This record gives sequence, C-alpha cells and structure tokens, in this order.
Amino acid sequence: QVQLVESGGGLVQAGDSLRLSCAGSGSAFGRNVLAWFRQAAGKERRFVAAIEWNGINTYYTYYAEDVKGRFTISKDNANNMGYLQMNSLKSEDTAVYYCASAPTIASLKSGYWGQGTQVTVSS
Repeated sequence: QVQLVESGGGLVQAGDSLRLSCAGSGSAFGRNVLAWFRQAAGKERRFVAAIEWNGINTYYTYYAEDVKGRFTISKDNANNMGYLQMNSLKSEDTAVYYCASAPTIASLKSGYWGQGTQVTVSS
C-alpha cells in the first residue's frame, strides 16, 4: 500500500516557477515509478512526467513534449518524497496536478494516486 499527498500548488503568473511535492508512505514508494499527471477543467487527465529507478544507481526520467525543458521531476527515496519543479509556467499549465505511484509506467493508471493540488497560472 502506498499513500500519496501532494502540496505546493497555488496561483502564479506566467513565467514564474513553482515546485510541487509528493509525500509518500508505504514500503513500495521507493522502488515504484513516480509520475505526475494533470487535469485541466473539462479535459482528460494527461501524463506530465515520470521517474523510475533501476534498483541500482540510475534514475530514468520521461516527459510530455509540452513540458520538456521546463519541468523537472525528481525523487528522494531516503525521505519518501517526489518533486516536480515547474519553470517558465504558461497559462496552459493551469490544472490539478496529481502524483501517482506504481510498479511500472504501464500500471500507473491503476496504481496509487494522491488527491491533487491546483496550479493556476495567470497570463
């Protein structure tokens, strides 16, 4: 069992930065894939970024094309934390952001999810 709690959302202006946090609990959090998704009002939930650990010494990261170069996902297994650093925010980044945890990227949608945190970017 993994429990996730997001924080760090808020109202910012276009061009600003924001860092979202995902506090995890449960023994699987460290070895699981951690991902961020977002859902804008009236739209489907979409993938933003994911990070997976090879169990030895390497993290692999993946990003949606529209956030690549602006967002950075990271994970601190020692403290059961995940982060999404968002720079150069745009109005189209406005959404509820969710973190998710699962054994594989393919199983994320059926994995563990947080309650979400609202990010609003004003232009």
